[in-house]
Amino acid sequence: MRRTKAEAAETRAAILAAAEQMFFEKGVSNSRLEDIATAAGVTRGAVHWHFANKTDLFLELYSAVQLPRINMLDLEQANEKGCDPLAFIEAAALNWLDLLSKDQQRQRMLTILLRTNFTGELERVQVAVDALDAEQTQTLTEMFEKAASLKLLDQQWSARSAALALKWLMKGACWEWLLTGQKYELAEAALGMKTLIASFRKL
Repeated sequence: MRRTKAEAAETRAAILAAAEQMFFEKGVSNSRLEDIATAAGVTRGAVHWHFANKTDLFLELYSAVQLPRINMLDLEQANEKGCDPLAFIEAAALNWLDLLSKDQQRQRMLTILLRTNFTGELERVQVAVDALDAEQTQTLTEMFEKAASLKLLDQQWSARSAALALKWLMKGACWEWLLTGQKYELAEAALGMKTLIASFRKL
C-alpha cells in the first residue's frame, strides 16, 4: 500500500511538472491533456485519475506557489517583539521581492498567469486569483488601520488608499519585470517601495 501511494504521488508530481513547463512554453489554452500526459510519461487516463480537467490541474499548480500571504497573526506576533505595522509591512514586501527574484518556479507561474486569458473553462482560476487579491487587500488595509490607530500613518493617506498604492506598486513592478524579460533588477523596485512606505509614516 505504501508503494502504491508513493507511486501515485510521484505520478501526480510528474504531471504537475510537465503541465507547468507546457503552460509556460505553449500557453494554457494551447496545452492539451494528451500532450501533458506524454511529457509526463504517463497515460491520459492517469492524468484524469488525478485531475478532472485542465482547470483543476492549473488550480493545483497555482495553490502551490501563491503569493506569500501577509496575515494579521504575523503582525500581532511582530507587535509583541516591538515591531510597528509599517516596519512589518516593509519587511514583508522586501521579502516577497527577494523571494520572487530567486524562485524560478514562482516566476514561471506568475508569468503564466499574466499571459493567460481566463475565460470559459478557466474562469474558476480567475475567481481564485480575485479572491486571493481581495483577501490581501483587506489584510493590508487592516494593517494600515492598525498603524493609524497608533498615530503612525500620515493624514494624507487613508488605510485603504495606502493599501491599494502599495499593492499597485508591487504588482506593477513585478509584472513588468516578468513580462519584459527581467531587464532590470528588482532591487530598483525595492527602492521605490521603500520610498512609498516612507511617505506613509507620520513625521
